[in-house]
Amino acid sequence: MKRQGGFTLIELVVVIVILGILAVTAAPRFLNLQDDARNASLEGLKGAMAGATGIVYGRAAIDGVETIDGGSISGASGDTITTTWGYPEASENGIGKSVVGLSDGSDWAVVSGSDATKYSIRYTFADSKETDKCYVQYAISSAQGSEPKLTVIECE
Repeated sequence: MKRQGGFTLIELVVVIVILGILAVTAAPRFLNLQDDARNASLEGLKGAMAGATGIVYGRAAIDGVETIDGGSISGASGDTITTTWGYPEASENGIGKSVVGLSDGSDWAVVSGSDATKYSIRYTFADSKETDKCYVQYAISSAQGSEPKLTVIECE
């Protein structure tokens, strides 16, 4: 009679346990899900800003202030949104009031030292200590007729 070779049940269980321990300790190093989630949030903010600029420009055109540098319109919640050539100004009174959630400071914050003029402003996570590493920049040209430029600097 031939003797069959193979693994015993205890050997298989030991191998499975070792693989489980390796997976629990090594997988988080390879799968950095927090950065992926933060980058997706930044892209979402960029999309919200892009949508808000179109809506504000449409409202400014209806009000006849799309050709004024330093105009303003009334927002949906009654806030006054300052505009530059019809687009939201790059400030907390412009794009900050145009996008829901930017002005309350609960989720997003202005990057300190981001040269928050009426032509450029950066937003990052309110709880982030590394504000210069990942953010969304909203920049508008000082020349009439050009759309705002939205740039995402992703988290590493």
